Amino acid sequence: MTATYANKSSLFTNDTPKSISTTKSTSKLHITGVEAAWDSYLSVLEANPLAVKSVTAGVILGAADLSGQAIQQLMKKSDGGIDIARFLRFAFFGLILQAPWNHFYYLFLDGVLPPTPDPFTLTTGIKVFIDQFIQAPIFTVIIFAFLGTLEGKSKDEIKKQLDDDYVDTMLANWKLWVPATVVNIAFCPPILRVLFLNVIFFFWSIFLSLKLNKKEE
Repeated sequence: MTATYANKSSLFTNDTPKSISTTKSTSKLHITGVEAAWDSYLSVLEANPLAVKSVTAGVILGAADLSGQAIQQLMKKSDGGIDIARFLRFAFFGLILQAPWNHFYYLFLDGVLPPTPDPFTLTTGIKVFIDQFIQAPIFTVIIFAFLGTLEGKSKDEIKKQLDDDYVDTMLANWKLWVPATVVNIAFCPPILRVLFLNVIFFFWSIFLSLKLNKKEE
C-alpha cells in the first residue's frame, strides 16, 4: 500500500509540473510567434506603406461583407450561399479606394496639422472636426457612387439610394466614427492610423453592406 501510494503521489509531484511547464512553453512560443508576425508586418508596412495598407483593407473589407451576408441569411433564416460578386466589390473597394484615400488623406492632414505630443490639444480637436464633418460626408458620397457603379447601378439609382440612405448613414457614422477618430488621431502613430481605421471599418463595412444591399432581403 505504501509503495502504491508513493507511485500515485509521484504522478502529481513529477508529471504535473512537466505538464504545466509544457503549457507555459507553448504559450511563450505562441506569443513569440505573434510578436514575430507583428514585427514582420511593421517592417513591410514601413517599406511599402500604400501597398500593405491596401491589401490589408481589401482583406478586412472583404471579410466584413462576408459577415454581413451571414447576418442577412440569419435574419432571413435561409442559406442562399455566398454572393461572390458582392464580396469582391467590397474587397476591391478596400484595395483600390478606401486604403489609398485614407493613406493620402492622413499624409495631407498631418502635413497641414502635424501631430502633437499631447494627445488632447486644439490641433487634435480641429483634425477630428475636419475628418468627421468635412472629409467623412464627402467620402460617404464617394462610397455610395463607387459601390453603386461596381454593382451596375445607373446615376439615377445611385442618386435615389443617396436620397433614401445618406442621412441615416451619416448619423450612424458619427456615432461610431467621432469617438474612433478621436482615439485614432490622439493616440495612434501616423504609420498605424490606416490600420486602426481598417479594424473599425470592419464593423462599419458590415453596416454598409447591410444598408446598401437591404433591397436584396
